[in-house]
Amino acid sequence: MIKVAGVKFKTAGKIYDFKSSAFVLKEGDPVIVETEQGLGFGNIAKPPAEVDHTGKKLKQIVRIATEEDFRKREEIKLLEKKAFDYCIQCIDDLGLLMNLFSVESTFDRNKLTFFYTADGRIDFRELIKLLVKNFSIRIEMRQVGIRNLSKHCGGIGKCGRELCCSSFMHTFEPVSIKMAKEQGLSLNPTKISGVCGRLMCCLTFENQTYKHLKRQMPKLGKNITIEEGRGKVIRQNVLKESITIRLEDNTEIEKSIRQLSNSKKGSTK
Repeated sequence: MIKVAGVKFKTAGKIYDFKSSAFVLKEGDPVIVETEQGLGFGNIAKPPAEVDHTGKKLKQIVRIATEEDFRKREEIKLLEKKAFDYCIQCIDDLGLLMNLFSVESTFDRNKLTFFYTADGRIDFRELIKLLVKNFSIRIEMRQVGIRNLSKHCGGIGKCGRELCCSSFMHTFEPVSIKMAKEQGLSLNPTKISGVCGRLMCCLTFENQTYKHLKRQMPKLGKNITIEEGRGKVIRQNVLKESITIRLEDNTEIEKSIRQLSNSKKGSTK
């Protein structure tokens, strides 16, 4: 049994497990941890708990962040801004078709990672030479998807709330147009796409609930017999758990699934 705490490095970032040893930690505490890239500055997302861990070897929480660590963190932010501005200037001078949107430095300042988006592959060898010459540290260029750009920059969605990806989502789940169909949404791309131009991530949130509720409902177009007569299912209201039936005399009637299940005369074909 070892003590393991969950640490995240960004507000909506992924939570990573670290050995907490004898540190007394609570949610939100700033800590310095070992990472594959060097030391990192993060915050406790899950307080330490004893677990029977037999999987991948975990890195260690080095210490609770000190005032000196916070001062160093501010210096790193200045370095990241300087690197960002310089890289943008180099990209313009070299005429590269890439969109730089973020620069991150390791806490021990031995590596700078430049995040960018582009339509295809970019030959940035000359760019790296300029960056290495100016900063004299390791440089990594990392191309990411357009969703990562929205996650980093943040913004307000069509619902009027902060973007899910930048406020609480740790990872991106696959989203398909089938989910919009399942939920009876308009298939107009402008209505079901997020600020990134891709299908909205929130389509995944209730998809399983819709699929579960729909399994209990007669399908559209099915003939059904109820107390009022025989008709055809023309609409489903999944959230109300009801269906609309058009009778043979062209009148329409709404029935809840509960009413149908309790009715002795209810039957489907």
